[in-house]
Amino acid sequence: MASALRRAGLVIVALLCTATVITGPARADNPIIQTIYTADPAPLVHNGRVYLYTGHDEDGSTYFTMKEWRVWSSADMVNWTDHGSPMSVSTFAWASADAWAGQTIERNGKFYWYVPVKDRASGQMAIGVGVSTSPTGPFTDAIGRPLVRNGEIDPTVFIDDNGQAYLYWGNPNLWYVRLNADMISYSGSPTQIPLTTAGFGTRTGNASRPTLYEEGPWVFKRNGLYYNVFAARCCSEFIAYSTAPGPTGPWTYRGTVMPTQGGSFTNHAGIVDFNGGSYFFYHNGALPGGGGYTRSVAVEKFTYNADGTIPTITMTTSGAPQVGTLNPYVRQEAETIAWESGVETERASEGGMNVGWIENGDYIKVKGVAFGSGATSFTARVASASSGGRIELRLDGANGQLVGTCTVPGTGGWQTWTTVTCPVSGATGTHDLYFRYAGGSGYLFNVNWWQFNGG
Repeated sequence: MASALRRAGLVIVALLCTATVITGPARADNPIIQTIYTADPAPLVHNGRVYLYTGHDEDGSTYFTMKEWRVWSSADMVNWTDHGSPMSVSTFAWASADAWAGQTIERNGKFYWYVPVKDRASGQMAIGVGVSTSPTGPFTDAIGRPLVRNGEIDPTVFIDDNGQAYLYWGNPNLWYVRLNADMISYSGSPTQIPLTTAGFGTRTGNASRPTLYEEGPWVFKRNGLYYNVFAARCCSEFIAYSTAPGPTGPWTYRGTVMPTQGGSFTNHAGIVDFNGGSYFFYHNGALPGGGGYTRSVAVEKFTYNADGTIPTITMTTSGAPQVGTLNPYVRQEAETIAWESGVETERASEGGMNVGWIENGDYIKVKGVAFGSGATSFTARVASASSGGRIELRLDGANGQLVGTCTVPGTGGWQTWTTVTCPVSGATGTHDLYFRYAGGSGYLFNVNWWQFNGG
C-alpha cells in the first residue's frame, strides 16, 4: 500500500515543479530515484549498463531503519529501471537488523555483494556476502556466516590489475583484508590502516578522532593511482579523498570532493567511469520528507583534473546529462523512470516489477525518447482491479502535446494482465515522453511494460 507520507510528499514535488514540468521542457532529474527513499549508492558498470545498488530508508524513519537493499540500472544515466529488492536482512539467517551501506563487484560470472548487518549472536555489526549469477539477483548468503566481524561497517571492494582483491571497511577505524580469488574468504588477518593526519586530513575539536576520516570508503584505481573517497567529519559529513601509490598506502590526503550540503547529515560516495564519462554518486535529503534518515541518491558527471585530482563537485537538481537516447520501439519496462509523480513499484506476477498505485493526474517521465520518423501505435501490458482508466501519451510535459490515448479496462485483478493498443500520431523526432494517467477516483490500474510501433 502506498505510504501516505510519501504520496503527500510527491504531490508537493509535482506542485513545486509545475512551472517547469508542465509548461516547458523536462525539469531536473536529481534525485534519480523518487519512488522510495534510497541511500549509500554503489554503482557497477557491466555489459553496457550502470547497475546501482542502494540501501532503502523506510518512510518516516527517525533512525537508520533499513531492512533491504535495492537495485536499479540505466543505459543512459537518466532513465533508471527498478529491479526491486534482491537481498534483505533475512537473506542472512545469522543477521538481525541494519541493511546498511555495501558494494557489489563481479568476478568470473558471479556478483558478490558485501554488506554490513548486525550479527544476531554477538550484537556486533559484521560484513556478510551475498552472491548471484545476475547483477539484479536474487542474491543468497555466500558463506552462511559473517566474512569479518569487528563491529565496524561500510565495506568497499576492489580488484587490482594483478587480480588481487581487497576489502576495506570501517567506522571509526579503517581496515583492509586481502580476499582470495573465491571472493568469500581471505588470506592473513584484517589489517588496520593508520589514520594519520597526513593521510586523511586534520579534524579539530575531537581528540578521539584526529583525522577527517569518518566512514564509507570507496576505493578504486585510475591511471596507476589508488583513490580512497570517504565520508569525512561527522556531523554533518562532507566527501573527501586520499590517494596512494599502492592499494594499502601510504595514503596522502587530497582534499574535498563534495562540501557539506544537501539536507542529510551523512553522505556516501560511489564513483565509476561509463561510456567515456566519469560519474559521482551520492545521497542527500532532497525529496519531500527527506532528511538524515530519509535520504535520496543523486548523481553528477565530472571530469578529473589533468593531474588526476578530483574537482570539487556540487549537488545539483539537474543531474547527469543523458548518454544517447531511448529506443521506444523495443519493449521497455514501465518502471524505467527519469522522473515521476505519485506512482510506486511492486513485484509483478509475470516477473520483474510493475508500476502501481496510479491515481488520476499521476505521471511518469521518460527522457530523450527517439521516435525517429514517427510512431504509429502504442502497446502496454496493464491490469486493473477497478474500472481502469486512460494512459495519455504526451510530449515534453505532463500537459504537453497529446499524441495518443490508450484506454485501460478493468481486468478483474491488480495482477490480472492484458495487453492494450492504441493509435499514435505526431510522435516524431526526440522528445521527453510523459505517461499521464487519468480516470476516476482511487487507484486506476498497473502497468508492466510498454512499446511503440512504427518509426
